[in-house]
Amino acid sequence: MNKINGYTEEEATGLIEYIYTGKNAGKTLSYLFETYGKEHSRAKGSVRNYYYAFLKKRDDSRVKQILDGKDLQAGKIKPFTEEETDEMLRRVLTEKSKGVSVRRAIMNVSEGDERLMLRMQNKYRNLMKKQPERVAKAAKEAGIPEEKTFLQRKLEREIDALYSRLAIDLRRENAELRAELEKLRSKSRE
Repeated sequence: MNKINGYTEEEATGLIEYIYTGKNAGKTLSYLFETYGKEHSRAKGSVRNYYYAFLKKRDDSRVKQILDGKDLQAGKIKPFTEEETDEMLRRVLTEKSKGVSVRRAIMNVSEGDERLMLRMQNKYRNLMKKQPERVAKAAKEAGIPEEKTFLQRKLEREIDALYSRLAIDLRRENAELRAELEKLRSKSRE
């Protein structure tokens, strides 16, 4: 079985035909990734990532053959400037400080622009993972409480779970002690 980036040649051809036909029918790529994913039990993001990775392999003769006669191409990636990154980060953190999720904060900041929202979401996730000190600095400068790290959140969840287990054990022990006390009281009344 000859694969191209994890898909068989038949699957890759099917996806490209699906995208090509859908785009010519006026469908958005987002819609096509989602519907193809549902039809083939794949996640929308997985289909999207495969599609763009496939387009980057144009030097592969199999890819050239599959794409032959189809005007499919990936747009240029537009990176955030340092200023745009700082502004986006400040605005997202400000929204988050109002008690909304990261996803909702990014949706609010991007004002419903799906493409911008996806770019912001990816940039924010990347900053949290690779530059947490930059996020903390931006939060501090904006007067927003510092973002907890993944490990801090994990530790808090583990502590909460421990307290819950201890509370269950204590309730059980109290119930056993009450029952024993009641037995002793009823014996003393006899």
